[in-house]
Formats: sequence, structure tokens, C-alpha cells
Amino acid sequence: MNREENSTSKNEKFSTGIFGLDNILKGIVPGDTLVWQVEDLQNIKPFVYNYARNANKEKKSFVYFRFAEHFSFIPNDSAGTIIYINPSEGFEHCLSNIIREMSGKGKGIYYIFDHLTNLAVEWFSDVMIANFFVLIAPFLKKNDSIGYFIIKRDSNASHSIKEIHNAASIVINVHKNDDGVFIHPLKVLNRHSSTIYMLHQWIDPTDPTGDFIPVNQSGIVAKTLSNTPISELDFTIRRMDSWFLLFKQADDVLKSIKKGQKPEINPELLKNKIMRRMFVQDDRMRVLAVQFITLEDLLIIGRRMIGTGLVGGKTVGLILARAILRKNEPEIARKLEKHDSFYIGSHLFYSYLVTNDIWWDRKRLSNPNTFLQGIDEARAKIINGTFPRYILRQFSEMLHYFGQSPIVVRSSSLQEDAFGNSFSGKYMTIFCPNQGPPEERLRNFVKAVKEIYASTINRDALQYRRSRGLLDKDEEMALLIMRVSGVKYEDIFFPHLAGVGFSYNPFVWNKKIDPKSGFLRMVFGLGTRAVDRTDDDYTRLIALNIPDLRTSSNVEQIRKYSQNKFDYIDLKQNQFSNNHIYKVAPKIEELPLELFTTTDRGLEQRMENAGRKDVFTGILTFDPVISNTNFISTMKRLMECLQEVYVNPVDIEYTANFMNPSDFRINLLQCRPFQVHKEIHKIKMPENIQAKKLIFETNGPIIGTSRAILIDRVIYVVPNIYGKLTTREKYSIARLIGKLNELSNSKGHKILLLGPGRWGTTTPSLGIPVNYSEISNVTVMGEIAEMHDGLVPDISLGTHFFNNIVEDNIIYFAMNPDKGDFKLNRTFFHTVPNILKQLFPDYENWSYALKVIDADKMETGQKIHLTLDSLTQKGVCYLKGKVKE
Repeated sequence: MNREENSTSKNEKFSTGIFGLDNILKGIVPGDTLVWQVEDLQNIKPFVYNYARNANKEKKSFVYFRFAEHFSFIPNDSAGTIIYINPSEGFEHCLSNIIREMSGKGKGIYYIFDHLTNLAVEWFSDVMIANFFVLIAPFLKKNDSIGYFIIKRDSNASHSIKEIHNAASIVINVHKNDDGVFIHPLKVLNRHSSTIYMLHQWIDPTDPTGDFIPVNQSGIVAKTLSNTPISELDFTIRRMDSWFLLFKQADDVLKSIKKGQKPEINPELLKNKIMRRMFVQDDRMRVLAVQFITLEDLLIIGRRMIGTGLVGGKTVGLILARAILRKNEPEIARKLEKHDSFYIGSHLFYSYLVTNDIWWDRKRLSNPNTFLQGIDEARAKIINGTFPRYILRQFSEMLHYFGQSPIVVRSSSLQEDAFGNSFSGKYMTIFCPNQGPPEERLRNFVKAVKEIYASTINRDALQYRRSRGLLDKDEEMALLIMRVSGVKYEDIFFPHLAGVGFSYNPFVWNKKIDPKSGFLRMVFGLGTRAVDRTDDDYTRLIALNIPDLRTSSNVEQIRKYSQNKFDYIDLKQNQFSNNHIYKVAPKIEELPLELFTTTDRGLEQRMENAGRKDVFTGILTFDPVISNTNFISTMKRLMECLQEVYVNPVDIEYTANFMNPSDFRINLLQCRPFQVHKEIHKIKMPENIQAKKLIFETNGPIIGTSRAILIDRVIYVVPNIYGKLTTREKYSIARLIGKLNELSNSKGHKILLLGPGRWGTTTPSLGIPVNYSEISNVTVMGEIAEMHDGLVPDISLGTHFFNNIVEDNIIYFAMNPDKGDFKLNRTFFHTVPNILKQLFPDYENWSYALKVIDADKMETGQKIHLTLDSLTQKGVCYLKGKVKE
């Protein structure tokens, strides 16, 4: 064929020979270089064979450069020019021969090259195959030709792979398992779509006219990609510094064991050595880790780690929990989604602080003499800092792995999730929708990392550390990067279920509840509504000994107090979002709503009578999941198993996705010791209290450890006054309560905090917007269902807010004075002395809205007694004569 016949134009169409692949890549254009990365060379056959056949079909010249001993990349039924190259003749000689041959072929040629790793073997250098590719790629582009290059994953040094990726037009990973054949594009130059970087399954690998479909199930994606080596991170293909040499030794030990040989190094000693360098310093956690976590588990972490150092408490808790279930409850372990997270070591956090000149700023914030001074300036420096290029390359490599799957960046500090210190809600968790071109995804990820680094110096976290004597302890921040568990429906992504669980239930709101049976808090969609105290919605609370027990009875109440909104990832807008369920869910035909909803028959009948068929009549009760599946029993046993090993109650976060009503997968997101001070027990309630001595009486809910105590101070926000304040004035009241809380820290007072609406709300119209650090020293906290019509206390059980209450042994109660079984003596609060002016003279003008009552400033001989019984859900506060010394 002469050169004129081979001439081509920029508008000429090229093809991979596979219809669906062309669609994913938005076509093949002249000059494209396609790098195929495979684990097994056999997996590349259908792609190279169809490529060759298509060149024959289109009557295009097809040239195959042959320099390896593996099977031919041209099928027997295809024709092409095979040019044999001898790599042993050296790099320059081979390259010159190839360039000369390509120059004589003209333009518009389909090229394919043998397995590039063979060149590295012959030339004793991975660098040289990168040089080879970098020189060949522009020549193909200049001649408007197409080139296929094959690399075996986990066979070449990371810096060489990086150079090849930078020069390539398209980079694709090929995967094959018992689920089928998959491709995962890592780079597609100058082309983009909403799904281009997702994992795709080839419907029928025998049919080149068939299609590929994006894989929407997070469990299948994780299963397929979890064993993919990450060239920038994998210690087996990196320069051997002391850190990675340790993991290389572990890798060699495991290989010896698998071959039946005796390793040169004792495996247990090596495992313990790695754990000391990688795991948190909590002695109790380390004992459990040594018992359950294997050397192979540590190697998996090492292969997926950016930077060095400790992986932090959250990561250790998660890895340990999965290892415990794998050993003690294998049936449950098989129901867990594959875990394919990445880990950013704690040393990177320290390096970031040092190189961006933030180290001393952070030290000053932790100094008792300069506590919190310059906090805003230090945060700004963290947000505006920079990472070195080699770290950004590793971030990019990780994001290539995840493709366009949503990810979540989670804090995992040294002190977090240990025995005694949960740091619940103190540090940030940030969802990255992870959509858009690679550079945009990298930019958003780096921003998330900086935000979490900055959260280490937020006021709540520093106050928490100070209250526990941890300011002088190392608090390095490691990060856990997880694939978001869920399913893609059109342009949104979310799990079917999410929530938190406790193997011991301190939230006893009904006499029938057995605290030892545990508790679940459940939501539809992302679990943010389960761990954060939402002000506009409700969630499902499940006591595991009686899962069908509800806090509401009739249909109207059930609808009113059921979840109405859900959180999800908006893939189109590339953001975290939420919406009303009735606006979104009914439009998704594939969504198994019947598993999570109960039909409101009354509303359904009314809508039918009105001729309205477009109204969503479901109530998000989760009753079908609770009653018709074994999900609840599985979660109960899961937590029991973990509690048995921890010899301590545990606190978990989870998601669940249903393939069908009888088949679901759980993703365990977190496991930590739950800080329960002592078992809930019944106490004797006082009798025959005179009406004039009664301050208030409540009949639940009461949450926490039952107790009968003397109250030293009452902080009371007057409901009818507070409800009339402006939003700015309500925030002022919240800050004043924080000052009273701080004052009480040094006094050791037993404080009763009582006010309207919800403590800790972010919406002042619904309650008092205090931060947790502003109420951390109170003993008892009460919410009054007053301020405006329709406001009721929200039992936000299982949220970070309530975790903090339980951890600090604060007892909570709620009361509704408009109901017959509740009593509130308003006269008492209006007539007793208010000492606010004495404590803070500058805030005297708030005395009409905020009452501060000290028992020792009251009538001689009178003491404030409080008895709260969480088992019977009864409580009473009253005045009584002086207690005998």
C-alpha cells in the first residue's frame, strides 16, 4: 500500500474494534497512545484481537512489533505486518530500528507493541522502557497513527510507570474475575463524561459489538479493584528506605511461608515490629491487634499507604473489627463489603506543619498559658499550605484508582477512638463526590485533607483534649480514605441504609428496653443524619431486644416523626446534597422502596378519592427490613461479637445495601470502645413531695445513668422570653452559657441545665445553639418542649452530640409541661435569687432571660434534690431541708 493510500486526516475515524469501548472513550483520534495495564497477559487477548481484526475490516495497515516470547497479539484469522526486534542489541539500536520502520509506513497506521516489561528485563532498567515510550508516543502523534502498549501491573518501578502515564493519551486497567471482564480508565486525554473514569463491565466479551455498563454497586467495585497495586505507594516497587524495607521483609516472609519454606525472620516478631511503627500506642488496642491482625493485613495497609507513620485510632479500630469478625464470625464477615481504603500516615501531617511554618503556632495553642491564642491565624495557615510534588503524585495515583467513585476523607488521629477517648465529632469527615476531570478531583481532595488537618485545632477538639489532660500528648493526624458505600441511581449516589450502633444501650426511653441488648440508629441514605444532630428531621431508633418498639404510636405520629429527608452525593452537581424523599425516591424505578417504607393506607385512599396518583404515600419506617429480613439479628450478633473481644461495649458506624430482600452487604465504617461509666440501675423514687416543694416532674425520656444527687447550681433559660429574642440575641445567650460552663470547670459544681427546645441545635428557632464545649461541665441537661407551637424534644440518640453526653456521664431528660404527666413550677424560677449579675456584672441585662440559681444562696436549710431513674423513665426535682452532715 503506497503513502497516498495511507494518508489520513484529523477527521478520520479510528476504532478499538469494540463498539462499547469506543463509546466510553468518546472515540479514538489520530495520535492516540493506549496503555493497557493487566495482571495476567491472557486478559488482554480480546482487546488486542478485536483491535487487529478491526484494522483488517477497515483495510488499514496493521503493524506488530514483536520482541517478547509470549503469545502473539494478532489472532490467527487476522493479517498484519510483524516486525521482529531484538532487545538484546540495546536500547538505542532497537529504538532506531523501530523509528525507521515506522517512518516507512506513513500515516494512519494501527500499531501494537509486545509486553513492555520484557524490554526492562533485557535492558536492566525500568527507566529505559519509560524513555522508550516517551520517545515513541510523539512519533505516533506526528504520524496520526494509533499505538497499543501493554504493561503488566506490579512489574515496573513507580517512577517509570508515572512517566509512561504522563506521556500516554489513554491509560486503562483491565480486570477479570468470576464476575466477568472489567475495564477501568485511569486517563483519557481531552475527553470527559460523567462516567468515563468509573469501573465498567463488558456485558459479553465474545461480542465486539456489545456494550459496557458502569458498575454502580460499591461492593462489586471494591471486590474488583481491591488487589490492584498502586505504583506510587506499593513498597515492593519503590526505592527501599527503612520504612519500605521493613514491609519488603514482611513480603518475603509471607512468600516463604506460602512456599512451605521456613522464613529467615520470625513472622510474629516482624509483625510486632511493624505494629509498633504503624499502630496507635494504646496498650489495650495493641493487645487485641496482635491477637487478631495478621502480617498479611499489615502488608495490605503498607501497599495502600501514602507517607509513613501511624495510621491512627479510627483505622486501627476498623481493621481490628473486620479481623475479629473474620476469625470469630466468618458468616457475618462474608456479608461485609470488600475494604479497599487508603491510608495517609501521621508523619505527613507533621511534615506539612513543619514545611508550612505552622508547627510553633500549633504548639502555642496547646500551651495552657497561651491556650487558643491565635487559633484563627493558625487555621488560615493550614488551609493555605502546600504539599510537595511527590505527595501530590501519590494523591493522584490514589484518585486514579478510585476513578469517579465518591470517596470520603476521614480523620484518624493518634488519640481518636481509643479506650477512654472517642473524640466523637471533634474532627472532620469530608465527602468528596470525586466527579470531573482528574485535576479538579485532585484539587477537591487536597482541599478536604487541609480542612481535616485544620480541624485538629478547632476549639471543641482542643477543649476536649484539655478536659482529659491530653494537651501535652502527641496528637498526630492520620487520614483514612474510604470508598463511599452505596449505589448509583441516575445522577445521585447513596447507600440504602446507614447509621450507628451500640452493643450496650444507654438510651433507655421505655421500660421494656433491655440496655444489654444494644441499640441501632438508622437512616435512609448517607449516614450523616445518623451521626449529626439534624434540626429538620427524625430517624428510626431501634432497641435490639424489641426492634419493633416505636417512640410514636398512631399513623399520624409515625409519619410526623419519621425521616422525611435524606442525604446523598449529587454526581451531576459534584456536591453533597439532600432532598425530601417524596421528591426523589419515587422517580427511581430500580430503588427497592418496599424494603424501607410502609404505605399510609389512609393517605393512599384519600389521594385515590381525589384522583391523585402522583402523591408519595410511603412512610420511611424501615418496618419491612426490621420484620422480614435478618438484618437486625445480624447487626446484633456483629456487635455482640465485637463486645465479647473488646470486653467492653462498642460503638459502630455502618451502611447496608440490598441486592434483594434476602441478600445484603454491610460496610463497617467505624468501631471503637463505647465509654459507658456504669450499668443503668433502678433507684428509689421519693414519695409524698409537697406541691410547693416541687420544682419539676418528668416521665421520660430520660437518657443516661440513673442517679439521685444534690444540685449545686441551676442554669435556666426562660422559655417564653427566649422564644421572643432575635437570632443574634439567642446566640448571645448561648455564648453566656459557655462562660458559665467554663466558670464551673474549676468549681466542681453539680449543674442542672434547663432550657427550651434542643440543646446544641444549629437553628436558634428550635433551641439553644451552644457548642458541646459550652455545656461540657454540666451534670444534668433538660429540654423543655416550649418556645413555639409544635416544638417537641428530639431524642437524637446515637449522634455525636449524645455520644459526648454519655462519655461525659451527663444525664439527659426532656419534658413537655402541656402534658398531664409533666409538671413545671414556674413560680420557683421567678422567685428564687438570680446570681447572674454577681458572676458577670457586664451581663446583668440578660437576667430576665437567663436565671442562675445557686443552692447555697437560697432559703436557709433548703437543698435542691434531683432523682432521675432511666429504667422507669421517671424523674423529680424538689426542695428539701438540709441534709445531715
